[in-house]
Amino acid sequence: MARAASKWAINLVTSSLGHVGQGQVGNAHVALVLPLSWMNLSGEVVKPLLSEFGVSPEHLIVVHDDLDLPIGRMRVKFGGGTGGHNGLLSIIQALEADGFYRLKLGVGRPMPNQETADYVLASFDDSELSPINAMLDRSVEALRCLVVDGPAEAMNQFNQRVKE
Repeated sequence: MARAASKWAINLVTSSLGHVGQGQVGNAHVALVLPLSWMNLSGEVVKPLLSEFGVSPEHLIVVHDDLDLPIGRMRVKFGGGTGGHNGLLSIIQALEADGFYRLKLGVGRPMPNQETADYVLASFDDSELSPINAMLDRSVEALRCLVVDGPAEAMNQFNQRVKE
């Protein structure tokens, strides 16, 4: 989120719910939010913020890690289940709806003997930093495309395999 805020010159301020900023992306007004709560409690932040901003779930974009995508891949999607992601579960339960956009960022799978929680909380290896940084840069462009050009264009452009 910091990359998007920097690229779009949106100043983030800390509130009781998270780091929040508003600004323009193209002709669209956007709010960026990085919740300060535990990921598993994201719904407790998202629901009041949607209410505060007067936004329906259909205009929400949740950016999250995804174990089912290899490192460096990302996918834009509307609706669906949680894929075992407890942050998404919290948001879906709080909103009583799954009809929102997701920008899924691939982090790959843990080794067979590694706990998932340990894997997602661990630092990336040096060899993973370059594809992760490239994906994060592309994620800002994917968000811009989703907001400005629409979901069909964003899915066409960004739901593709990363070229090696």
